[in-house]
Amino acid sequence: MIRLGLCCMFRDQPIKFVTTTATAINKMKRPDALAKLSRLCLENADALLVALQYCADNSIGCFRVNSQILPIKTHPACGYSVGDLPDGDEIVRRFKECGTFVTKHKLRTCFHPDQFVVMNSPRLDVVEKSVQELEYQAEVAEWIGADVINIHGGGAYGDKPKALADFARNLDRLSSSVRSRLTIENDDKTYTPADLLPLCKATGIPLVYDVHHHRCHPDDLSVEQATKKALATWDREPMFHLSSPIEGWDGPKPERHHDFIDVNDFPDCWRRKKITVEVEAKAKEVAVEKLAMDLGNKK
Repeated sequence: MIRLGLCCMFRDQPIKFVTTTATAINKMKRPDALAKLSRLCLENADALLVALQYCADNSIGCFRVNSQILPIKTHPACGYSVGDLPDGDEIVRRFKECGTFVTKHKLRTCFHPDQFVVMNSPRLDVVEKSVQELEYQAEVAEWIGADVINIHGGGAYGDKPKALADFARNLDRLSSSVRSRLTIENDDKTYTPADLLPLCKATGIPLVYDVHHHRCHPDDLSVEQATKKALATWDREPMFHLSSPIEGWDGPKPERHHDFIDVNDFPDCWRRKKITVEVEAKAKEVAVEKLAMDLGNKK
């Protein structure tokens, strides 16, 4: 019943996604730059299909898509719309082919935008940039059938209730395509599950419960209580995050992720639940497959 998720890339498999830099693109004439970006987008669509095939063949139920799947899409100087690219229609067709594959094999896809997406920033330009990034990822999500675009709460800015109110207010800037997919995750420094659950209730945004973050930055809720409350925020299959500390829970920086998951860090209350658990471990597909084996062996 538990669907394990792989995040963005592979450790051992020869499946790679390509990108570029704004510096490199800026040095090119615009038609040449668009031709290069078009080629990179096509390569990434093809790589995504191969990645999904690997997941289907190896009982990995979810794949998190890299935020740069369309490289530098929202860059202020070098950004573009897909319609600007020479192969725009073919790019969309290949990504939609990925969506067809996802549906056929009952997989799940999702996005987790980069840390610069901050919906409660006091700076309007940061919020505007965040909106642009979320809209771009929702565009690709439509093609591939992704149902989650997961972000963090952002900063507290010295007034956590006001910061969360700003977050909620800025949701009005988002299209229905983003809003229908948007989720929020507790982090390991600022916002705990207890901080975010009232926001989830008020806005209808589901909580992606990260148990590692909760253990690093606890509140008054137990893991069992946070799990139950997080589950109640979802109108579709819930998604949680799991990782283990690289130097153990008594180490100097328990927030740092290990290559693998200690099966004892998998909450017992998650067992027998119909949920997606994204495995945030540096060994990538190897870690997901090892956890699946360990969970099967741990009765």
